[in-house]
Amino acid sequence: MRFLPVLFFALFTLLLFNFADAQTTGGKISGSVLDDAKKPLDGATVILLVAKDSSVVSTQLANPDGNFAFQNLKDNTYLIKATYIGYKNYRSDAVVISQQNQVNLPAITLSTTGKKLTGVDVTAQKSFIQQKIDRTVVNVGALISNTGANALEVLEKTPGVQVDADGNITFKGKGGVMVMIDDKPTYLSAANLATYLRSLPASSLDQIELMDNPPAKYDAAGNAGVINIKTKKNTVRGFHAVVSADLAQGFYGRTDESINLNYRIDKVNLFANVAYNENRNFRRLEIDRDYFDANGNPTSSLSDISYFRPVNHNTSIKAGMDYFISPKTTWGIVFTGDISRDHDSSPVYSLLYGKNGELDSTINTLNTSKNHFNSNGININYTHKFDSTGRQLTFDLDYIRDVSGSNQLFVNNTFLPDNTLTNSTTLNDNLPATINIYSVKADYTHPLKGKAKIEAGVKSSYVNTDNAANYFNVVNGVSSIDYNNTNRFLYKENINAAYVNFNKNFGRFSLQTGLRLENTNGNGHQLGNAERRDSSFINHYTDLFPTAYFSYNLDTAGHNVLVVSYGRRIGRPNYGSLNPFTFFVDEFTYFSGNPFLRPQFTDNYKLAYSFRSLFTVALAYNYTTDVQGETIHNTGDLFISTTGNIGQQKTLDFSVNTNFQPAKWWSVNLYAEVYNNTYQGAFYTGYLNQSQVTFSGNGSNQFTLSKTWSAELSGFYDSGGTYGQFVTIPKGMLNAAIQKKILNNKGSIKLNMRDIFHTFTPSGTITNIVGANATFHNFVDTRVATLAFTYSFGKLTNTPEKRETGGADSEQGRAH
Repeated sequence: MRFLPVLFFALFTLLLFNFADAQTTGGKISGSVLDDAKKPLDGATVILLVAKDSSVVSTQLANPDGNFAFQNLKDNTYLIKATYIGYKNYRSDAVVISQQNQVNLPAITLSTTGKKLTGVDVTAQKSFIQQKIDRTVVNVGALISNTGANALEVLEKTPGVQVDADGNITFKGKGGVMVMIDDKPTYLSAANLATYLRSLPASSLDQIELMDNPPAKYDAAGNAGVINIKTKKNTVRGFHAVVSADLAQGFYGRTDESINLNYRIDKVNLFANVAYNENRNFRRLEIDRDYFDANGNPTSSLSDISYFRPVNHNTSIKAGMDYFISPKTTWGIVFTGDISRDHDSSPVYSLLYGKNGELDSTINTLNTSKNHFNSNGININYTHKFDSTGRQLTFDLDYIRDVSGSNQLFVNNTFLPDNTLTNSTTLNDNLPATINIYSVKADYTHPLKGKAKIEAGVKSSYVNTDNAANYFNVVNGVSSIDYNNTNRFLYKENINAAYVNFNKNFGRFSLQTGLRLENTNGNGHQLGNAERRDSSFINHYTDLFPTAYFSYNLDTAGHNVLVVSYGRRIGRPNYGSLNPFTFFVDEFTYFSGNPFLRPQFTDNYKLAYSFRSLFTVALAYNYTTDVQGETIHNTGDLFISTTGNIGQQKTLDFSVNTNFQPAKWWSVNLYAEVYNNTYQGAFYTGYLNQSQVTFSGNGSNQFTLSKTWSAELSGFYDSGGTYGQFVTIPKGMLNAAIQKKILNNKGSIKLNMRDIFHTFTPSGTITNIVGANATFHNFVDTRVATLAFTYSFGKLTNTPEKRETGGADSEQGRAH
């Protein structure tokens, strides 16, 4: 069956080329629209007129490169008109099409009007949402409520994106989404990424690109897709800074402080971001288990209540420099650093009952831990632009080193119903870990004749990890090595990749195809100890990842667009998931790694229709083999959680997104989807076959109350669904905020209330466990009130743009 996607890709591409060639007969007029600075005017309106009577033949919007093309033209004399809000209209001289010739016009340059209306500058305004052939683009500046907001708050308003109270980001209901900034990795864990995004003002953002099926240029890893946050090109000379601070109160208090700096002088641009946060969290987890014999008769039951109270102190630093050797060549260097310290006291209270419901015993577990995490990274990047046509070469070299450690103490005390102590055990552990990541990549872009472009690139990465698990039994204050759990695990991995991507416009038709090859070489070695033998494994596999996109404008203005796409993705195991060590929660529950975990592969098919970027409807089908997911199996009363290959997953998804303005002061964005998840495959208990339909939706309302006051109301709802062994129940969240601009609009104060009714309580049932049933219920600290302050200052003028950098994104993402 694996040859079918490749066959589909080949036939699909061949048919598109043949069909497109059949559509390109007749005359052609093409050109580009630029602004005063000779930069492309994406979205400029270009109108084709008959010279004789100025009747409209066709209308187009210039693409991101500023290009346009009118094809299949009859012999006649035409005029070209170009318009863009805030710029003077342009009208060409006569353009003659005779004997179906092709005319390539000189670049059209639009100059600004320089006029004002009622004291307000006339500025060009893009749509909030733009649908492109391989991604959805959110224009940050199109939403007035983004003024004074930060990058994380902007993400919360983005269609299909959800951000929880801890800053964890999901895209279309899937976790593990790759979040990039200017096509570069952030080198941060989920929590620290959230802190960094809070420090980035929305005013520094240009667009957010949503790619549920990324093109071949991006790593094939990651089934949740890519969110690429594009900052505004660095057009500021001088000094600019943004400081922010917020104080939040949930079950406990938490704070965030950051400063974002940028200084440009001559050929040097310096930038830095420093952030600190103190996060005190709370979660209560309840797990109830009922045990049965082979005949289905109850034998016992267990009720667990766990309390988690982690306290985290984190400091992150990102600093760098761009050196503009010439207008065509730029060198850059970026340093990243992250220091995190946390401690947790997590008591667990377990009640064990007999078959008739009588209390058998009580087990109290005291689980305390102290953890540290240090991460340092460096990126060296190079860009050379050969000419003004877009021919470009980029190069990135990355090195990242993560060092972490954990010291834990487990004390288990067992009592009879009359509180008589019958047993006490103490276990101590030390868990150091080191990860080194090396990555090098190069990308080349080459424009072709006929409004086409080809991209190609190569990448190689090397990762080595060293994890140790040192466990000690403590009896009467004397420690002895626990050889059943003590071990050391070494893992090395090399991935080599190459890709080619081609795109071309054929009038109303647009085509983009790509092919990426990735070769993976991994080996793991569990060293063993004095009582247990060592073991090892080796993995070598090479795979092709084709992508294909085909769009068709149903009308000449491009208001109605149909897109068909296909792509193949891989999900490699996180490095921690391959680690076979044991991590204890209590006497009846622990986590274990799986060194035999296989990568999962997904084929994504999608059909989408959009109307003027105001309304989009899509039908998608995803087929995944060797699905990775959390699995629960048991040995008697003991529950063991590990990441396993469940089998295959089939997902059929129907989604709708719309944004509109019921009034000038009110903007609405709504996203909803209905999907069916089906899991099938061999499992611990036999054959797993689970399926369920789920409804999920999120929406945001932005209210402009005055020039300095604005408000927001947002939320999401999930009806619950099937995810491997887990069946979840409905959950949701309602949020509200109000903001005031201060200090001549350079600052803002915002009060935000998240999960007002405290309805986000992830809960459900664990199925397919031998001789047992289990349910879980989470009480999460998501009802949080936050008071935030932001202030920007500095003196700015124009400077050249800053290049997008970084190449170790997928490797770094698997390290956390």
